[in-house]
Amino acid sequence: MYERALPQVYGYLSSRTSSSTVAEDLTSETFLAAADAVNRKSVPDLTVAWLITVARNKLVDHWRREEREERRKFQLLETPIDEGDDDGAEERFERARVRAVLDELGAHHCAALTLRYLDGLSVPEVADHLGRTIHATEALLVRARRAFRACYHERANDDA
Repeated sequence: MYERALPQVYGYLSSRTSSSTVAEDLTSETFLAAADAVNRKSVPDLTVAWLITVARNKLVDHWRREEREERRKFQLLETPIDEGDDDGAEERFERARVRAVLDELGAHHCAALTLRYLDGLSVPEVADHLGRTIHATEALLVRARRAFRACYHERANDDA
């Protein structure tokens, strides 16, 4: 089953993720979850379709983790840090990186991310502020998060 399903599961995930590494990790998680389910005898019928459903769930979990991480980065900008505290050095560095990345983004991406995450507005409120439809704003936020993530990782690699 693994040999038959691997190309389909990996293909499904690689077409929906930004990197082959993420697709490989999620593929691995999918098959580990499948093995666990088979061991617990909780799989009615082990099929490629069932594995794709597991992969979809793993992908959604991945997106949720990324979303939480991005929120944490933006919340960092609002958190006061004692400038005299050496323990805050890493947080100051992260704050500076997040600000620099926001400055590098286009104005529409920066505005959408700032309104959504720093100001805490809902998507409909962001749409209203930007004069866009809700669906257009959701699409803008997806593109803005993707651009932020790419720029952030690029800066992190440059700093390493």
